[in-house]
Amino acid sequence: MKPILIIGLLTLALLFSGVTNTFFKTSFTEKEILTQLDLAFKGIPSEYYPAGKKDDIKYNFFFDLEHGYFATAGNRIHLYADASRWAIVFEKNGYANRGGDAEIELDYIGNCINYPIDKYPERNYITNASRIILIIGEEYERIQNKSGSEMEQFELVDPNANYVIVRGHKVKIEHIEKKYTHFGIKPRAFDNPKRLINFEGLVRYFSETHPLIMNATEYDIKAHLPSDLPEISIIDKFHFESVYQKHILPSNQETYQLIAKVLVTGNPGFWKPKNKPNNHWSNWESGNL
Repeated sequence: MKPILIIGLLTLALLFSGVTNTFFKTSFTEKEILTQLDLAFKGIPSEYYPAGKKDDIKYNFFFDLEHGYFATAGNRIHLYADASRWAIVFEKNGYANRGGDAEIELDYIGNCINYPIDKYPERNYITNASRIILIIGEEYERIQNKSGSEMEQFELVDPNANYVIVRGHKVKIEHIEKKYTHFGIKPRAFDNPKRLINFEGLVRYFSETHPLIMNATEYDIKAHLPSDLPEISIIDKFHFESVYQKHILPSNQETYQLIAKVLVTGNPGFWKPKNKPNNHWSNWESGNL
């Protein structure tokens, strides 16, 4: 085989092996990405936020698997980038125990975010977070346990409830305890003599068994990103450090250092963490307030 032909075949092999973006030349740096992550960690809006008006309020949220008002189920990290634009989208789903519904929360960090803005006569609220309802509060009320004491009804699923509507899909409710414990989901320990499944456990079970319904779609995520921004990678297993340890900034963590490198190179092959993944909900206490 001629040398030129061999070189050509090798080039094609590289192009179709997922290493195409290794030669990305970006106008942003790893340091910039890590700086933006640190700002979100501290709750400080960055220079990429809209200027807004004098009385506008800006929120810059960071990924939190331990939130007291949100019982976490599934979670992922989405990476998008091209030569000049980049975005990190943190995704988690779960039961919002104050809102009384199940939802997806998306937190956006990047240099091309179309920030959600809630507009009011007095001021606007600008944020990097978006939420998508999975199970509305009325559905939870419909399937809530109807017998026993008030606490035996609170956030427990009625054993006669056969299904629940999740984002327009009719999903069967299982009541066999072993099916839940298989995924580490245990019945609530207090005020639950019949060992009924609770609201957060139902979401965690669906996250394991119906991920296509429970996870955010590309359409959901792109609602606040440029439509032509390429996806680089989806990370569903990673090492997480508590956001309540304020001395451990994202810029000093392997997870985010590797994310920055993947974005700058456009090469998901740089995602080679040494730290063991621990982002599964069972490793973190959440929804406990």
